[in-house]
Amino acid sequence: MKENSAPVNSSPCPPISDEGWPPEILDMEAGFVGAMNSYQTMAHHPALLKAWAPLRQHIVKDSALGPVRSELVILRTAHRLGSAYEWTHHVSRARALGFSDARILNMRGLPDGEDGLIARAVDELFDANHLSPELEAVLSAAIGRQAVIDLMATVGFYCILGYLLMTYNTPIDDDVATELIDRPLSPQGGAQGRASI
Repeated sequence: MKENSAPVNSSPCPPISDEGWPPEILDMEAGFVGAMNSYQTMAHHPALLKAWAPLRQHIVKDSALGPVRSELVILRTAHRLGSAYEWTHHVSRARALGFSDARILNMRGLPDGEDGLIARAVDELFDANHLSPELEAVLSAAIGRQAVIDLMATVGFYCILGYLLMTYNTPIDDDVATELIDRPLSPQGGAQGRASI
């Protein structure tokens, strides 16, 4: 497990280190949970983390949205939430999927085409707490109804995670922070990076 760079006293609920890892979720420490500050923070509530893991598997790995559309949804959600942790981590992941920096940055504005349709859907969920029948119909025709349902589930999933990360000021993982320092987002930037979820 890697160390994070935030001072220990910067949060009332910092990521849990190896020494303090809860014994009831010891089997989860070696996987995605032990690799990221987000889930090391959630590990303060082992029962929630155990329940969370299967939903994460669906949202992150098995969603009907597929990896590219999922990243668009997550980037827009992170932007709307103002979650620096989620935005930064998913910039890295989007780059790993081949997104240009310009496409990533467009998810903070008003993108065109299907990216814009996805941004509109996320915005409508934030602003109206549901999709209008008109937008739901357009989305279903474009990406399929199961993908629309997964879009809503993804927004909800990342909102919950974002609430936790922002409440406890969870530090961005060092490798991802370093990547963005070494290669800041640029409208002319290319597509490179590692997957980080």
